[in-house]
Amino acid sequence: MDDETPRTLPHAPSQPSDLRTLAAYFLKLGFTAFGGPAAHIALMHDEVVKRRRWLDEQTFLDLLGAANLIPGPTSTELAIFIGYRRAGWRGLVLGGLCFILPAMLIVMALAWAYVQFGSTPQVRGLLYGVLPVVIVIIAQAASSLGRRAITSALTAVLGITVLLLYLLGINILVLLIAAGLIVLLAKNSNTGGAAKAAALISPRYLVDTLRAVSTSNPIALLAAAIPFSLPLLFFTFLKIGAVLYGSGYVLLAFLHDDFVNNLGWLTEQQLLDAVAIGQVTPGPVFTTATFIGYLLGGVPGALGATLGIFLPSFFFVAISSQIIPRLRNSKWTASFLDGINVASLGLMVGVTLQLTQTAFVDPLTIALALVTALLLFRFHVNSTWLIAGAAIIGLLLSSTT
Repeated sequence: MDDETPRTLPHAPSQPSDLRTLAAYFLKLGFTAFGGPAAHIALMHDEVVKRRRWLDEQTFLDLLGAANLIPGPTSTELAIFIGYRRAGWRGLVLGGLCFILPAMLIVMALAWAYVQFGSTPQVRGLLYGVLPVVIVIIAQAASSLGRRAITSALTAVLGITVLLLYLLGINILVLLIAAGLIVLLAKNSNTGGAAKAAALISPRYLVDTLRAVSTSNPIALLAAAIPFSLPLLFFTFLKIGAVLYGSGYVLLAFLHDDFVNNLGWLTEQQLLDAVAIGQVTPGPVFTTATFIGYLLGGVPGALGATLGIFLPSFFFVAISSQIIPRLRNSKWTASFLDGINVASLGLMVGVTLQLTQTAFVDPLTIALALVTALLLFRFHVNSTWLIAGAAIIGLLLSSTT
């Protein structure tokens, strides 16, 4: 085998002791991993590379690159990859389930409390303090993504274009795929690819597209007429889990588009409350789906939504574990993902702009956001502590009114 053959991702044979150790570790991580995907990845690196020595540095980077390349929640997919590498197919399932399960149970308990007591001053006060902080955290994630995603004038213009089209109601999946194809064409065409890509985002082309979309949107009209059902809830989250690229915060754009705009099952406030609950709990941000599922359909809805949004991750890891090394080295795949990433940035900015109207309701919420921005951007304070502090402020205010 020559040096140019891509690295494979072999796994160790699974033993009962391996499975028990793997399950115990990811259960503990699921209960304690606050701070979002970047924090989860750092915690996994410290434990599985430095402390337990399950993986070397290069293998960890290979797995992280693989998790970034496929759709879905990166840190959850990294847990699934590590489980597969440590204990084969049983480890693949066990690693992912044990990381997701604690967060799902915690979010489900909070969803029950929200349904029972959500209108009380204490709970509303907690969310009053947390929501402005969540907006700033999303903005910080968008800023971080932007430094990686905007690499040229084309990607900068493309990001702004996606933002504007999203605000004007264009379908999210269409925007993601179109952005990926435009960058792929620009970077890989030998004859005028950049010019062709620029033509696709020219003002005249955008005006024609907007006119066509604004005159007819039968899918949205049909979805708005459909009452709530568990199968539709499951398949909506299955679709989101199967196509979502970018950080967990891009999930907000999909949730807003499907559950607020198209289906009309959630209000803006309920979506922000779901996001806030996802932020104050450990584990995957995607357990926001658990909260929404419980809100709409009780325990069956919570379980169906959770299964729907995470199931594609297990499937993608299973089928990609052998082919990811080759895909990562493809300039076509890499350029397509460049377009996906910059579109994800535009979507994150767009949904943040929409949600600010619900989060910023008075001078105090604006002040909380400004202080959070200072602490987060200047002093790099852990977002978990910022959310906890905002929650305490909200609770204290609610107790005095």
